[in-house]
Amino acid sequence: MATVRRHSHCLESVVTTVKFSSLPLTPALLDNIASLGYTELTPIQAESLPLILDGNDVIAQAKTGSGKTACFGIGLLSRLDLTDFNVQAMVVCPTRELADQVCNELRKLARFTQNIKVLALCGGTPARPQAESLAHGVHIVVGTPGRLQEHLRKRHLRLDNLNTLVLDEADRMLDMGFEEAVSEVISYAPKQRQTLLFSATFADPIRELSRKFQNNPLTVSIENNHQDNAIEQRFFQIDKNKRSNALGYLLAFYRPESTVIFCNTKKDCHDVANGLEGNGFSVQSLHGDLEQRDRDQVLVRFANKSCSILVATDVAARGLDIKELQAVINYELPWDPEIYVHRIGRTGRAGNTGLALSLCTPQELPRVKAIEDYQKFSAQWDEVAPFQAGREQRLEPPMITLWIDGGRKDKIRPGDILGALTGEKGILGSEVGKIDIFDNHAYVAIKRASIDSALGCLRTGKIKGRNFNVRKSQWG
Repeated sequence: MATVRRHSHCLESVVTTVKFSSLPLTPALLDNIASLGYTELTPIQAESLPLILDGNDVIAQAKTGSGKTACFGIGLLSRLDLTDFNVQAMVVCPTRELADQVCNELRKLARFTQNIKVLALCGGTPARPQAESLAHGVHIVVGTPGRLQEHLRKRHLRLDNLNTLVLDEADRMLDMGFEEAVSEVISYAPKQRQTLLFSATFADPIRELSRKFQNNPLTVSIENNHQDNAIEQRFFQIDKNKRSNALGYLLAFYRPESTVIFCNTKKDCHDVANGLEGNGFSVQSLHGDLEQRDRDQVLVRFANKSCSILVATDVAARGLDIKELQAVINYELPWDPEIYVHRIGRTGRAGNTGLALSLCTPQELPRVKAIEDYQKFSAQWDEVAPFQAGREQRLEPPMITLWIDGGRKDKIRPGDILGALTGEKGILGSEVGKIDIFDNHAYVAIKRASIDSALGCLRTGKIKGRNFNVRKSQWG
């Protein structure tokens, strides 16, 4: 069920199959879309895109993997005047990583249309080349709030011709403290424009942001009821002082290869991670106090399967998109059933099955009732048995991460690392996992059985003709 709301008036419609070819788009853009293999619209696209193409301001509830980038991307591309090399569309993102993803998607959508210029404006890279690119003319900019501020203040970036403004993952931008920066960036934009706001939740701060910057917006919300899909939900009633022991039992009984455990507070996040680590589990924590570099390291190791368990708060997990996540565990249920649905929706994606396991004390039973009402289903209850930590319960991650003291600034590419590992007397390419390259360092995941051979290859061999320091990651 998809609901489109405008002020207090509510329109409800059942999502039906809609093909891109039915939309009022130019033949060139339709050809681009078809070349990417897109035929039918996702639910968020089916509800939002017609409204966007009609020129409405839209506030849409959408998360990573829903097709939201193509949704606003097609909308802004449809309004471009290719003969005008002034900035006509701007997408504001909370992180450099998301901005890069959006840029790549926009370029793919526009790849068969000549002369469309898309530019990323993010921190962590020099500002001067960005200013030079702006001076030569750009149609679309995608950036983070701080770097956009910088270019606007220096008048490298001008928004006089802007017709479409997109705020992507707006809730995460607010969580990260970017509200003032976003407000300043928007202050440079013309009053007459289309403003599209995408957020995973519709909390009060998001509605306030919409009120300040949008004009009579239409609200689109796709309700995801998981009881009919690939996510198996189970609830476990426990005494308050048995919560940690019950968590150990769930991990030992179900033995998921990758698990995100959600806590409601940073303190619980820290305590749970320490307790699991003390019992021999492979675990890391993700919370709002982490520096960006530490956050990057945590996410790299979890995504490349060299750590099995990630303990996180809701705020820290914004934008988290881990492929093949097998289980989500609610150490404590959230107060808002919408947040519960958002949490468990991180598993069971792309045709995979997933587990959603929730611990609940008698005092928290009203939260379960709210979840039942929200999802229109009856909770399935199971029991937990006493847990005693032992080596037989530990599930070792299949991979170990190696840290390399060289990155983009050394012009290292994934192929250079793969070549150094699989050259003469090297390991098989099938033993090499995910490779992540940052400005000054890189990470590569290696199957556990091949880690010593991989270390030997990189320590005695060369990458791009140079020797780099290599070591096992801290949690490998």
